[in-house]
Amino acid sequence: MKTANSRYASDFIPSPNHDAREGNVVDILVLHYTGMSSGLAAQDRLCDPEAKVSSHYLIYEDGRTLQLVDETRRARHAGVSSWRGWTDINSRSVGIEIVNGGHDFGCPEFPLVQIEAVIRLCRDIQSRFPIQQRHVLAHSDVAPGRKRDPGEAFPWRALHEAGVGLWLEPETIVPGPVLAVGDRGDGVLRLKANLRDYGYGLNATDVFDHELTDVVTAFQRHFRAEKVDGVADFSTLGTLERLLAISRAADSRS
Repeated sequence: MKTANSRYASDFIPSPNHDAREGNVVDILVLHYTGMSSGLAAQDRLCDPEAKVSSHYLIYEDGRTLQLVDETRRARHAGVSSWRGWTDINSRSVGIEIVNGGHDFGCPEFPLVQIEAVIRLCRDIQSRFPIQQRHVLAHSDVAPGRKRDPGEAFPWRALHEAGVGLWLEPETIVPGPVLAVGDRGDGVLRLKANLRDYGYGLNATDVFDHELTDVVTAFQRHFRAEKVDGVADFSTLGTLERLLAISRAADSRS
């Protein structure tokens, strides 16, 4: 039987759905929810050659962790995606599927024991690869027009407090002017530039279009989950600017 890369994986259940990384350095960690009726259904799909999808790890609700693809191989978990101008995120990432029904099943809470297992595994993976905290990402961060996982119910704050991922307390939601679909001008240009600077893929027009709505929504799911509406209000803009300041400072030290 193949040996798991992580000591926290209880079993290695090989998926056939993987290929070569082609020499890319692993520097991104992508978290998903399975979005299916059960963990077993998700496991079966991730190991089904007909489905052609996979992840490196699968974490059940009780914290049981399975490895499906060796970390040296390119698992097929992110699909069409981008981050900081990079495409083919699969080639430079480790993917973790977390058993949870997601939006199609009422966004159930993630059990504490499961999140503890996620944290342990993430920290273990980061001990082997040069993954910056800002590169611990949601599937929705790298594919905002297609994906919503792991969703606004995912406890990013708990991960950050355990040393996994970049997060901060969001700015307070207050009444005031907003940027929304149809707006255009310097404010939209600045918002897009800041989101691109953080990592999101966006065009450079001055129009608040549906692509920007998807990206703002993804940003809110990760960093301002109290209100996820795709509208760039004071809280969203301020939270983004503070995150940028932190990430730029980290870049200058590296």
